[in-house]
Amino acid sequence: MSAQFYLRSRCLNNIMQFIEQIKNYYFYHNTGYDYFLAVVVFIGLIILLKIFQAFILSRLKNLAKKTKTDFDDILIEIFRKVRPPFYFFVSLYFGIKMLTLPELLVTTINILFIIAIVYEVIRAMERLVDYFLDKYLERIEKTEESRETSISMIKSLKLIIRIGLWVLGIIMILGNLGVNITSLIASLGIGGIAIALALQNVLSDIFSSFSIYLDKPFVVGDFIQVGTDRGHVEKIGLKTTRIRTPLGEELIISNQELTTVRVQNFRRMEKRRVSVNLGVVYATSSEKLENIPKIIKQIIDKTDQAEYDRCNFASFGDSSLNFELVYYVNSRDYKEYMNTNEKVNLEIYKRFEKEGIEFAYPTQTIILEK
Repeated sequence: MSAQFYLRSRCLNNIMQFIEQIKNYYFYHNTGYDYFLAVVVFIGLIILLKIFQAFILSRLKNLAKKTKTDFDDILIEIFRKVRPPFYFFVSLYFGIKMLTLPELLVTTINILFIIAIVYEVIRAMERLVDYFLDKYLERIEKTEESRETSISMIKSLKLIIRIGLWVLGIIMILGNLGVNITSLIASLGIGGIAIALALQNVLSDIFSSFSIYLDKPFVVGDFIQVGTDRGHVEKIGLKTTRIRTPLGEELIISNQELTTVRVQNFRRMEKRRVSVNLGVVYATSSEKLENIPKIIKQIIDKTDQAEYDRCNFASFGDSSLNFELVYYVNSRDYKEYMNTNEKVNLEIYKRFEKEGIEFAYPTQTIILEK
């Protein structure tokens, strides 16, 4: 026991003697002891940070797998993906705090430290943005048919956010380098205004595309009408929306125009309203006139997808007695709507022919008096 104590004491004395000796050596305004402390801090921090990344984070990752949320997983993954140069510059930064070094060298190391910090912070923010946007995409994909449009918009939003983060990071770095940020931002503001004016239409279309995506007046696959043009939406881009018309050609409309005009979306309607005007001759008896609404109701009730609303003797025309028929086709499909309308019209014609009810057409009767 006494031998071990003796060895420890001797070892401690040797260390103390070594420290006292290196305190007598000077190099660039620092003693050997200062350099020794700087090296110890530098190596010690690297070892601690590596231990934190290799062991502590691994255990935290295993614990995070047992939780219900995956947000803690992404936080741990952010720390695990920190690159080795970051640990080096952090350790070097705190190590040189123990030394008195030339100003240029200190400034250079400080700049590298700031760049490393800003870079890792921006990368962490990018991963968080990707996480939240991907979660949003997963949620809306369950209730939205236009997956391709959603992916395109999310990618564009990610790009815009990344550009904003890197611009902010560069401004922070320049601020720490002593650049006058106020003057720089003012200059960028003037330049930004000039660029915005030059790209006014393009930027309007881009912001309109996000407005269309968020508000969702239509999605890919919808049948819409814009003014006198109509067709199926094939693609919603950043600048334009492409529509396939019934004639087969591709119609390209700017997104800005689509947010400033009325757009009719036929796909979202549950049923189509049909209004028909029927005219019969004045020679039709009152009994037949009273039966016409009953006949029409019977025809509508027997027709698939047709829902009767009303049929009224509406007015006395110049050459006809006018009836107004209103019914609904319980389908959003245009072909089915036309087929149902055709069935109703044919049945009306057949029943009127069977009942001896004549359709009116424009005629004139000339009466001559002697």
